Amino acid sequence: MGYKGQVQLKASDLKRQTITGSTSATHTLTWSPPNEQSLIITINGVKQHDASYSITAPNTLVLSAALVATDEMEVIGINDIGTTITPAQNSVTADTIEDGVITNAKINASAAIATSKISGLATSATTDTTNASNIASGTLATARLGSGTADATTFLRGDQSWASAGGDNSPAFEAQRQTDQSISDASMTKVELNVEIFDSDSAFDPSTNYRFTVPSGEGGKYFVYADITFHSSHGDGDIVQLETNVKKNGSTAINAEFKPNGSYGGQTITLPCQAILILSAADYLELNGYYDNVQGSSYTNIKAATLGAYKLIGI
Repeated sequence: MGYKGQVQLKASDLKRQTITGSTSATHTLTWSPPNEQSLIITINGVKQHDASYSITAPNTLVLSAALVATDEMEVIGINDIGTTITPAQNSVTADTIEDGVITNAKINASAAIATSKISGLATSATTDTTNASNIASGTLATARLGSGTADATTFLRGDQSWASAGGDNSPAFEAQRQTDQSISDASMTKVELNVEIFDSDSAFDPSTNYRFTVPSGEGGKYFVYADITFHSSHGDGDIVQLETNVKKNGSTAINAEFKPNGSYGGQTITLPCQAILILSAADYLELNGYYDNVQGSSYTNIKAATLGAYKLIGI
């Protein structure tokens, strides 16, 4: 007895493609059929047996014999929606997989990834791909190791940032007066320091103003030192006042005073001074000597003098 009632309908996905003028046995379809049995192929209206063609790659149809130019081939593909279709080998590409769908948990823990598939991995790497020795030399750029500028003048700190190494206490200079310079009584006289011992930033003027000027961008704390060697002719009972004076922008910043009296006639006295000064760009330093014949008829001149300074780091 026949079946009574309505047969359940299946939804189907129908594909159709017509090929004419071809003289080849190989043809590219506009879809990827799951197998040969899902196709109905006619050539000049004659249905072809599925043994006379095959599917290779995702969407390549290969006939057992090439067409002639006058042949007309129609290819119909029917897939029932809801049925399980196994994609052809190598037919699934990265573009067809949604981002983030495959997670680490979905990857078999025992599955090994060939080292040849990992970019930048040393050819000697085996299973431990996290070992530093398995990363090819030069693969990881130094700029990737931390923030800041990575070059020959910087080092990588513990906080993963690149920083300049240390410092060299520059600007730094020392200038001297190595010959006599006369000095007037009761007068503050600028010492003409005309011999440079060193001058890292060419910031000292040994010929015109005899001063050190802080270069642009080099403000900070400086250790400043100076001394003047005085030669005095005063005799017993004479009183003189001597002073080594370092001026900053024309005002006294460091000074040392001495008032010898009696039994010092014809001797030399070196009077040093030193201090840490906070200097800004364009500030300048000058060395001055002072002599005052307070009592008596002695005279004094400058035999030698030194002024120097260097920038402190880390404070």
